[in-house]
Amino acid sequence: MNFQQFTIGIEEEYMIVNPETRELTSHQNRIVEQAEKDLLNDKVKAELHQAVVEVGTSICQNAEEAYHDVRLLRETIAKYANAEGLRVGASATHPFSLWQTQSITENPRYHEIVNEMQDAARSNLIFGLHVHIGMATREMAIHIANSVRYFLPHIYALSTNSPFWEARNTGFKSYRSKVFDKFPRTGIPDFFESIEEYDNYIKVLIKTKCIDNAKKIWWDLRVHPHYNTIEFRICDVMLTTDETIAVAALFQAVCAKLYKLRMQNMNYMIYKRSFINENKWRASRYGIDALLIDFGKEEEVHTKLLIGELLDFIDDIVDDLGSRSAINYVPKILEHGTGADRQLAVFHDTHDFRAVVDFVCDQFLK
Repeated sequence: MNFQQFTIGIEEEYMIVNPETRELTSHQNRIVEQAEKDLLNDKVKAELHQAVVEVGTSICQNAEEAYHDVRLLRETIAKYANAEGLRVGASATHPFSLWQTQSITENPRYHEIVNEMQDAARSNLIFGLHVHIGMATREMAIHIANSVRYFLPHIYALSTNSPFWEARNTGFKSYRSKVFDKFPRTGIPDFFESIEEYDNYIKVLIKTKCIDNAKKIWWDLRVHPHYNTIEFRICDVMLTTDETIAVAALFQAVCAKLYKLRMQNMNYMIYKRSFINENKWRASRYGIDALLIDFGKEEEVHTKLLIGELLDFIDDIVDDLGSRSAINYVPKILEHGTGADRQLAVFHDTHDFRAVVDFVCDQFLK
């Protein structure tokens, strides 16, 4: 079976840090300007807050290509930051910087968002990982999106990397999702019977001036309004490149497996959004130590066991995708802990949020 359509594109959001104070700091757009000089302007972008840099890979044919692209982008951004006397890290929230002190990037689009969302936008000082997976058609994309929703909390648990917020241990492994919940049109998406139903939903929102374009749908996954892709938006940005690629490869593999089932006239069970939301909440609170609900058995099951079952589910297509090496990193995350687990361990040992920031920055190129 041909899986070439399941291309990978990855976007990551990085924090720019003052090496003396360890606080978030504005790069004053100089990192983006340097990227433009180096002809990387389509891969490096400013974000709403001036302390954030967003990068995006090329369209990659497999996990190995994606690894090299992400690695190069991380090395490049670290080089640019170092030239400005700054550091870079990948954590979905900063351990102690206050959003109230952060500058907004001068851009009409960002000012429009702040004007509409007010403090919900100003306080949205978070850093995510978005993974785009290519599809044969948008019709196939909506079918796979409906089914893949069930697996979102499982993979999200692996990415949890935001335990701290404004110098507090939040008790969550991913507090980023709690911050983002203030935005409209977030969370697990609904089930759509067809791509036509999905497109009509978008048209109604635009017609009634709820949104002016489909990019203001901020769900945990969304079908692109024009291209044959699914965008997974649920994950925290992860500490290291290996972790990022492991999660991206998981998303690709689940999509490919669901496609294979479809081609064999088999479908995966569709679950209600309300059920999946229960698992998402547990994953955000406890990460890979959560007890998620197996809705088929109607009982609690340890997340690590469910992730093991997920690895078994996709095992027959991983080699065809060329992602065996990337997928093999998932058990290492289960063994050593997610970014949140490791940040918490540093704070437990040091009781110093600055030490946590140092750890995050030290891990950036690991």
